[in-house]
Amino acid sequence: MRLTRPMLAVAGAAAVLALAGCGSGDSDAAAKIPATATGSLESLAAKVKCKPDMQIDSDEVRQAICKTSDGKYVFATFATDRGQREWINDAKDYGGFYLVGRKWVAVGEDKVVKALQRTLGGEEEIGTNHSEHGGSSHGSSHSG
Repeated sequence: MRLTRPMLAVAGAAAVLALAGCGSGDSDAAAKIPATATGSLESLAAKVKCKPDMQIDSDEVRQAICKTSDGKYVFATFATDRGQREWINDAKDYGGFYLVGRKWVAVGEDKVVKALQRTLGGEEEIGTNHSEHGGSSHGSSHSG
C-alpha cells in the first residue's frame, strides 16, 4: 500500500540517524569499485559478513540493521525499482549517506557506505543535511 512507503522511509531514516549521527567527513581514497551486487537481503549481507537483524519483512520492503567492523547501517531490499526510489527520496530528507544498488540500499555514515561499496559496488547518494541551516550541534562539513 502506498501509505506504508513513507512511513517505512521515515522509520529507516530515523533508525540510521539514531545509529550513525552525522558522518565523520573521512574521505579515504576511493578504492576500485566492483560491479554492483544483486540478490536477497541475506545474500548481500553475507557478502559483507553481516548477520542482519530484521526490522521490517513485508512484500514491498525488507529492512534490517547490520553491524560490521566498519560500523552500523540499515540495509533494505525492495520488490520494485519504483518502491526503492520512493523510499530513498523520502529518506534523504533526513540526511545520511546511501549506497544504492539494484533494488537494495544501505544507509549509514559515509565511511561505512564507502567500505560497503568496495564489496557491493553501487552508487553513493547523499541526503539533505538540514542541520547546517539550523545551528544544530549536529553540523558537518558535507557538501552536496
